[in-house]
Amino acid sequence: MKKTIIICVSIFFNFQFSIFNSVSAQDTTQAVKQSSNQAIKVYGFVRNYLTFDSRKTYTVVGGEYNMIPFDEKWNEDHSEDLNDVASMQLQALTSRFGVDIKGPMLCGWNTSGKLEGDFGGFGTNNTVLRLRLAYLKLSKGGSELVIGQDWHPLSGNIMPDVLGMASGAPFRPHSRTPQIRGTRYWGAFGYTAALLWQLQYMNNGPKAANDPTSTNSIDFANNALWPEAFLGLNFKQGPWYAQVGVDAQMIRPRTHAFDGTVTKKVDETVSSFTPTLYAQYVEGPWSVKFRTLLAQNTSHLNQLVGYGVTAVNADGSWDYAPLRATISYLNIAYGKKVRYNLFIGYMKNLGAGEDLYDFGTNNYRIYMKGGENFTHLNSVYRIAPSVSYNVKAFSFGLEYEWTAATYGDLASDGSILDNANLHQVSNHRLCALVKYNF
Repeated sequence: MKKTIIICVSIFFNFQFSIFNSVSAQDTTQAVKQSSNQAIKVYGFVRNYLTFDSRKTYTVVGGEYNMIPFDEKWNEDHSEDLNDVASMQLQALTSRFGVDIKGPMLCGWNTSGKLEGDFGGFGTNNTVLRLRLAYLKLSKGGSELVIGQDWHPLSGNIMPDVLGMASGAPFRPHSRTPQIRGTRYWGAFGYTAALLWQLQYMNNGPKAANDPTSTNSIDFANNALWPEAFLGLNFKQGPWYAQVGVDAQMIRPRTHAFDGTVTKKVDETVSSFTPTLYAQYVEGPWSVKFRTLLAQNTSHLNQLVGYGVTAVNADGSWDYAPLRATISYLNIAYGKKVRYNLFIGYMKNLGAGEDLYDFGTNNYRIYMKGGENFTHLNSVYRIAPSVSYNVKAFSFGLEYEWTAATYGDLASDGSILDNANLHQVSNHRLCALVKYNF
């Protein structure tokens, strides 16, 4: 884990050293040149979603961001599934605005910035302004340096052509996060290296020393001191783009614990590594995009993969292991004015690879997005065809989204026992979209 981060840090220092050398080599009176090409561009859209769900589902952002259907919840005489409830809503809260800034030249480097927000944050009684993107960028030739809040490298600014606000999650990694990211190309080949911190998208973990209730907090990542690190090797030529990479992360779930006599500070960490492969072909009316991951503890990427307690030590501290899952999606789109799209996603829970600690009668403590609602999740898949009509500044679309989740009995390693009470629940979502771009 530390070696991976040190490699990324070294790349950054070398990358930024070349920039500073470029600056110092020029006369200070020429360090910043005002350019007549400086510009500010305002953009955005007003977006309305009308959605229907056939079942109660796990959603965020007021229900627009659809994840997966909840498991069955039977009443006292087992005659009715209380989660078998349909719903419908119309919302425009993810309408967006942003500003692109083209700055002055800095010693031969192009400078730019972006500030973007929407109303997808939630206060006590209503929606509030939410920061999406806020970064500055230096670029020159095949080099680029980004500092600020941008898309996570595992997300990229690469979106499946789905109409739903979730943009393919939980199959597509989805996170915007503070980072320092460098990209360098030599012809068609290059690399991307990034150090990342958490803000809006966070890992889950225990609330307190003796409380197993799952919650999310940036403290789990910040208290580990080591930032998350990503390193990817890229290929980009013509309509083709591909990347193979790995994301490394360390979190610290608890800083203190009760040893039976007194509360003491403890040093608990969870390390995880998530390799990924991404490939796309985009040319003319065609777009084909594919990503696959061997995910470990990726709840901060809006995925249903966490970690569990494997041991309880004499000083009250816990040992942990990340849970693993294979997660993939394929997106195929065709057309311009009338655009057809098909999204297919799949996830399979692989468990931790070692036994979790039993706190009593199969009581395992697993921390993940959605908490105990999804600790018994075995697999989930989605098929989502859509069609949209785009004319001038307007877009009209209709999407059908079938998401099926299989639940079962929990095995000792956090996976699901084969053929043990396996059952599937499905949600049928219809989404109608009306969007005005400016």
